[in-house]
Amino acid sequence: MRGHGTHRHFSFWSTCAKSDANGPHAKVRFVLGVYASAVHARWVSLANTKVVKALAVASEPSIFWRGDGAESVISRIQMPKGLGRLLPAERKFNGPSGIALDELVLEPLGVERSDAWLCDLVPHSCVNAKQKAALTRAYDPLVQEFNLPGYSVPALPKPLADAERRNEILAELKTSRAKVLILLGDLPIRWFLSYFDSKWKRLADFGRDPLTYGRFHACTIDGAEYQVLPLCHPRQSAKLGESSEEWHRLHQEWCLKTAKEVREKVSNS
Repeated sequence: MRGHGTHRHFSFWSTCAKSDANGPHAKVRFVLGVYASAVHARWVSLANTKVVKALAVASEPSIFWRGDGAESVISRIQMPKGLGRLLPAERKFNGPSGIALDELVLEPLGVERSDAWLCDLVPHSCVNAKQKAALTRAYDPLVQEFNLPGYSVPALPKPLADAERRNEILAELKTSRAKVLILLGDLPIRWFLSYFDSKWKRLADFGRDPLTYGRFHACTIDGAEYQVLPLCHPRQSAKLGESSEEWHRLHQEWCLKTAKEVREKVSNS
C-alpha cells in the first residue's frame, strides 16, 4: 500500500506505521502538514561513545507528536548483545514540530489540539538523506555479523501526494466536518489545495508581508466552501534546522499581532 507504511520497518525491527490520533467526533479545524516524524534515539557503544546522535527507530506514537514518552518507546526495542544501547536523543529531535504546532499555531488561534483534526500529506515516517547516511555508516556494516533486519522506511515519495492520497485527505476533511483548513507551508498548498483551486501553488502566493501573511482565504474544495489559513511550516515558525529567517519573522509578528484578529474570525467560523 502506497503511503501508509504497511509492512515497512525501521532498523532494529520497529514497524513503520501510519500516524493517526484523530478521535471519532467532529473537529472545528483541519490542519494539514507534510509527513509524519519519528522517535529518535541516541545510539551509544558498549564503551559509552556516540555511534549515532539521533537515529529514527520508531514511528511517532501520534500525529504531530510532542516527544512525550520517547524513553518508553525506545526501551521496548531489543538491542543485540555487543551493539551498545539506545537512549532518548536530545529533546530537540523528538516532537519539535508538535510543540511548534501547539504553541505557534493552535494557541495563538485559541484552538485546543483536541478540537483540531491533524493530517499529513504523507502519513508515515520517511528516511531523509542524513538518516540514510547514518544507517549506511553505522548500521549496514553490522547487519550480517549481528543478524540485523533490513530497514525499509521509504524516502519521501514522488509525487508527494498522488490522486489516491489526495482523495484520502479529502475524505478525512469531510469526515472532520471542519470548515477551516490550516495549511502548513508550501507543500500542502502545492500537493493538495492547488488541485482544487489552481491559482494557489505556494505560500507566497497568499502574500509575504505583515499585511497579507496568515489571513483567511475563501476556497472551494470539491464543491464545498472552506476558509483556508495558509501559514509557514513549523520548521520555519520555530526555526527547526535549516529554515527561512523571512518566514520566521513574519510568523513571529503574526503570533503577536495578526493572530488576535484572525482568532475572532476563527471563533465565529
